[in-house]
Amino acid sequence: MCQFHLVQGKPIALQWQLNNLLIHDQPTIVFLKQLKLKIMKKLFHFFPIAALVLIFSACNSNTESATATETKDAAKSGGQEAVQDDVSQKDVVKIAVGSKDHTTLVAALKQADYVDDLSNAGPFTVFAPTNDAFNKLPVGTLDGLMKDDKKADLQNILEYHVAVGVYKTENMRDGQKINMANLGDITLSVKDGKVVVNGVANIVASIPAANGIIHVVDAVLLPPAKN
Repeated sequence: MCQFHLVQGKPIALQWQLNNLLIHDQPTIVFLKQLKLKIMKKLFHFFPIAALVLIFSACNSNTESATATETKDAAKSGGQEAVQDDVSQKDVVKIAVGSKDHTTLVAALKQADYVDDLSNAGPFTVFAPTNDAFNKLPVGTLDGLMKDDKKADLQNILEYHVAVGVYKTENMRDGQKINMANLGDITLSVKDGKVVVNGVANIVASIPAANGIIHVVDAVLLPPAKN
């Protein structure tokens, strides 16, 4: 019987124990010594390679595990909008954040605590007023809506700009009504390929998003007063 003693993947001793067997002839002894040398050579070639394979596999596994953990931690700490992703299509919030013409809208979404909501899977159709659109509001209106005690009013207005589902301009019809997140309806007018919302807001551009679509509009949609 032969026993192998290993330290860090290398054989350090090879002991032969011959139980209940007496060997007296010299040729047999020589043969066993040669066999021992051959086995030792093969082992010294095999174990370093095996050790390298195991080390590489372990390192690769650790790297993948660390990457997955970092992604999960990012999502936990700041929601979906905090996850860095420069390859996939951006969601509606990330598109708005990246637009210099929608800084007011982004500030309003943050004040209303709606950033995480619009970062979810959706799908959503968002009518996104530009900064100039907000500037058309009566003086003091926007400043008043951004106060903490007016959060419910701000949320109501923002919800009137969001519909569940994807509504593309090529599928919009003249006179079509769309129910919005605040349960109010908007009415579309379509003429010569141009779409106007509630007779006041022109759709000037449309941007597909990972979780829906954004229609850039040049006026803020004000929901009708609730009875």
